[in-house]
Amino acid sequence: MSALLVLAAQAASPVCTTPTECAGQGVDTFLGTPARIWASVAALVALGGVVIGWLALRSVRRSGDGGKGAAIVAVVVGLIGGLNGAVKLAVADGGLGTGNGVFGAALALALGLAGAVLGGLALDRARRTRPSG
Repeated sequence: MSALLVLAAQAASPVCTTPTECAGQGVDTFLGTPARIWASVAALVALGGVVIGWLALRSVRRSGDGGKGAAIVAVVVGLIGGLNGAVKLAVADGGLGTGNGVFGAALALALGLAGAVLGGLALDRARRTRPSG
């Protein structure tokens, strides 16, 4: 039970923004700036949209109408990740390597668009292969 309390205390502590600040707080590893973390989470969400879209497209090919719900989820998740990446790119005030999350935001934008396109393709195939009867 005490390990959970230690983890909760570390999670509640403020995020350090530089490696020297982390060393001053006694934190061994530097996770990154809040902007970088935001961009990384957006990229992971967008990657989830790509995976869901690919699985939906595959299930529509195999079973006819089986991936319609997953296709809608892929479009929504892809758009959420892509829009977060676009917003992060718009508010970033530095280039690559400055800790502003520019690379993660660009990756989130690209993956979000790919996830939305895959979900849209799966949705289109689900509509066209609707069973008659």
